Amino acid sequence: MEPRKGLGRGLSALLADVGPAPAEEAPRRIPADSSVPIERIRPNPAQPRRDFDERELEELTASIREKGVIQPLILRPHPVEPETWEIVAGERRWRAAQRAGIHNLPAVIRNLDDTEVLELAIIENIQRADLNPLEEAFGYRQLMDRFGHTQERLGEALGKSRSHIANLLRLLTLPEPVLDLLREGKLTAGHARALVTIPSPEPLARQIVEKGLSVRQAEALARAAASTTTPGASAQVQRHAAAKDADTRALEEDLTAALRLKVTIDHRPGSKSGELRIRYGTLEELDGLCQLLSQ
Repeated sequence: MEPRKGLGRGLSALLADVGPAPAEEAPRRIPADSSVPIERIRPNPAQPRRDFDERELEELTASIREKGVIQPLILRPHPVEPETWEIVAGERRWRAAQRAGIHNLPAVIRNLDDTEVLELAIIENIQRADLNPLEEAFGYRQLMDRFGHTQERLGEALGKSRSHIANLLRLLTLPEPVLDLLREGKLTAGHARALVTIPSPEPLARQIVEKGLSVRQAEALARAAASTTTPGASAQVQRHAAAKDADTRALEEDLTAALRLKVTIDHRPGSKSGELRIRYGTLEELDGLCQLLSQ
């Protein structure tokens, strides 16, 4: 199969049709296909967003009480329950409308398959909502793994830089305890990016949280940890690492993001040979890598 080059069957255009009005314009109502009873609407079980900020949800609830639901939800006929609809985009509005006591919601009804629903849900979240860094990274990873999109194509379609996407994908290579701290908001994306470059990020992550270190302080500690001489490593290898050119570092980042494992390239200056090292942290990661290479 040839890789898909678009972002679904007009999904980006569909989002644009029902997207929020520009900031300089007064809010306006977008025509909806119909008004759907709220009790007949079901959430999407494949919704990429897992955490809904309580304060923001309350603010949206207050806005809906005052002005109603300005932007319609995107729904599709429920695949199992008759005479009900499944949310494709707009779960935050649906949740807030329930709190506001709204009985009917404006909706755009579309016949979409499961693949299009997941793709649109991911794109809608990335474009509109304040996802935490991990949710955004997992969204990009899903679009790449399930739909064959490249970082360049995602950047063009979503208005994100390729480096932004690559940096977020690199966060997925961190061990689970560090990801938990990031998920809980105890570490920022800036802290986490600094930790990606070191072999054992967990102790430094705990130190950052315990001492309340800034991103700059974390970056300084990470540089110090990364530059520590590895036992048995030659001074020549250390010099090669220090002199690594930007293209090699960019290639390391791309491979790290693609494999979700730490990749290091040591290309010997003036030579056509070198070494490529892939670091795994668990036997499950090793097994996944072996399966990938076997393909």
